[in-house]
Amino acid sequence: MDLSTTVEYRCRTNIDLYSSPLCQGLATQAAVHRQLRLESLTATEQAIPVRLCEDNYPAWLKLADLDRLELATAIYQPRQIDRATIAASIPHIIAFAQAAMQVPNRYLWGGTVAPDYDCSGLMQAAFQSQGIWLPRDSYQQEAVVEQIEIADLLPGDLIFFGTPIKTDHVALHLGDLDYIHSSGIQMGRNGIGIDRLTDRSEDLVSCDYYAKLRCCGRVMGSFINSSDV
Repeated sequence: MDLSTTVEYRCRTNIDLYSSPLCQGLATQAAVHRQLRLESLTATEQAIPVRLCEDNYPAWLKLADLDRLELATAIYQPRQIDRATIAASIPHIIAFAQAAMQVPNRYLWGGTVAPDYDCSGLMQAAFQSQGIWLPRDSYQQEAVVEQIEIADLLPGDLIFFGTPIKTDHVALHLGDLDYIHSSGIQMGRNGIGIDRLTDRSEDLVSCDYYAKLRCCGRVMGSFINSSDV
């Protein structure tokens, strides 16, 4: 297959993408049928820089995985999706996350493909199951939602945790302050679970995350990269 930076490619299978040209750390995963473009034709000994079309996410693709791409038949076109459509999709988004929890899974940094997710990967996959795109990382997801007060939380809203400087974790509100998320080993459940916005000391995971609560947000539209407008 001839390579070019002026066309888009489609993933024939799920593909792992990496955070460095040495391919030592998983950055994200490209599910089958996702599209990407090459950022440059200058490759290292192991990888070539790419950017996913749907969320504009940069990463490194192993040269050995180039044969898992095929030429896309059409350029990716983002869809405008209004809030009413998103609101109608919330039960299905929640059902996706709950179904993912029922399958044996573990927390995987960079995971966006079943069964193993990281926090923002689960959010991205759940919304994408209904054709709604979110950015890849939790802090990017925080940047595109409409911020709301805790008292105004509805099912399907996002809850963000982190430091005063930056978000580093995200969860999906289920209702009545319960939320579902994929949390890690050191602070969490090493996989998908349900916790609650509470500071009750007997609920250690919920309490730890409550201490890191930053804000809440409502998804108002599907992510559209500014360069696609």
